[in-house]
Amino acid sequence: DLGDVVFIEGKVFRTKTNELSISATKFEFLTKALRPLPEKFHVISDIEMRYRHRTIDLIMNPDVRKTFEARSKIISSIRHFFDSRGFLECDTPVLQPSAGGAAARPFKTHHNALDMDLVLRIATELHLKRLVAGGFERVYEIGRLFRNEGISIKHNPEFTTIEFYWAYATFENLMDTTEELFQTLAQNILGKLKFTYQSTEIDFGTKFARMSIADAVAELSGFKDKAKMQDRKALLAYMDSKKIHFDPKWATGALLMAIFDEEVESKLIQPTFITHYPTDVSPLSRRNEADPSIVD
Repeated sequence: DLGDVVFIEGKVFRTKTNELSISATKFEFLTKALRPLPEKFHVISDIEMRYRHRTIDLIMNPDVRKTFEARSKIISSIRHFFDSRGFLECDTPVLQPSAGGAAARPFKTHHNALDMDLVLRIATELHLKRLVAGGFERVYEIGRLFRNEGISIKHNPEFTTIEFYWAYATFENLMDTTEELFQTLAQNILGKLKFTYQSTEIDFGTKFARMSIADAVAELSGFKDKAKMQDRKALLAYMDSKKIHFDPKWATGALLMAIFDEEVESKLIQPTFITHYPTDVSPLSRRNEADPSIVD
């Protein structure tokens, strides 16, 4: 039956119609399929079945297996990339006394031996920074995170991230490194720096664009006057005219970010670094030396 796993031993040959075949001298079942596999069309078209029964999805859809294989190669390539540049791979605690390093609702659990409540980590940031403070100048971690909020085909409460920290480096150094990382991954996984995604050609072969929030809003939204990007009344008037949702309590920087989110982000198709966020929305980031109203 379709789905059985069998062992066949024999001589490989081609039939008169040139079909590759085996002249079997030995045959045995390795695993019997207790339930018949569904029709391939049904599996491919039924999204819910695919995500609820990943084993069937993998058996029936070779493209899905390729995605899994590509993910494994991506992680391996990331690890080699940072190892070859003197970064130390670290494992940091998954169970933590309090959620930190990000803003998210954690999963909660209890440690019986210590009789204390713990949470699953929502970020690897804090422990990696402690390693930097302890004298390790270049560290990274590819780790699982857990955030107890929402689920969709694009968002899972359990997911993998990479964070890397580099003492004494500037944000320009980090952008250079990230750009090089993505170019390396494209070359290693796809064998090319240009590829098509959702009918659009993506080019990793050129220098990634770098734009500040103000420049991006001025270039890609209807709010063109950079001189008024800290003018609260002008921002409110524009948002009201465009029917962009806002809370009157929001700081000026948050209003500017709302315009960016609504009118700019969807237009950033090619690889682009967005820098110099308003300090209002990034209070813990390093402030720009020339303009303290923005962060690097």
